[in-house]
Amino acid sequence: MLSKMDMMKFLLPVIAAAIITGCSGRSGKGKDSSALQTEIIAEKDSNSIFDGKTLDGWEITNFGPQGPVYVSGGEITLGMGDGCTGITWKGEFPEVNYKVSLEAMRVAGNDFFCGMTFPVGKEPCTLIVGGWGGTVVGLSSIDGLDASENETSTQMLFEKNRWYKICLAVKLDTIRAFIDDSLVVNFIRKDEVLSIRPEVELSKPFGIASWNTTAALQNIKLERIKE
Repeated sequence: MLSKMDMMKFLLPVIAAAIITGCSGRSGKGKDSSALQTEIIAEKDSNSIFDGKTLDGWEITNFGPQGPVYVSGGEITLGMGDGCTGITWKGEFPEVNYKVSLEAMRVAGNDFFCGMTFPVGKEPCTLIVGGWGGTVVGLSSIDGLDASENETSTQMLFEKNRWYKICLAVKLDTIRAFIDDSLVVNFIRKDEVLSIRPEVELSKPFGIASWNTTAALQNIKLERIKE
């Protein structure tokens, strides 16, 4: 008979091969491989708030002159409108100590392709990516100053038809944002008042919008973080 140690030596390569097969998308032989692949996918997508197929949990924000919004190929398209086009989350959403990550792409137009409105305690704020002619990144608004005017304002060049990974981490006293793993906002809050521009009022408490721009979104995830 094989000892427990010998049995583990035998099983480890088999388990490793099954995991590699599941992650690569290749179908394995037998029921066990299929079950393992399902478990891996479920774990990977446990923080997802976009299923890649429908707008379940979201509603199209009724800005008025918005463009078309639809899901295709695992992406949400925010069509170019006359002003904002966006989606608003209708489920529960934390007020602090959370992280949102997604991938966004400017397809057409020259303004912000990701205006992410989010709560900080009881106050709203918006992370602008690619605003004011296409290059401004920052928070709108801090003490009434928008993303083009306050201390978080920075300039970035964004290519069309290229995915950018955006991550926002929110605590009561800090707001940090990353684009492609580079820190672009590091706001340490004291007694500043946070607010949003009236154009995105309908995005509260959490929503994503574009401005006179066709945008695409995918892999939207929400994760709680420790205090």
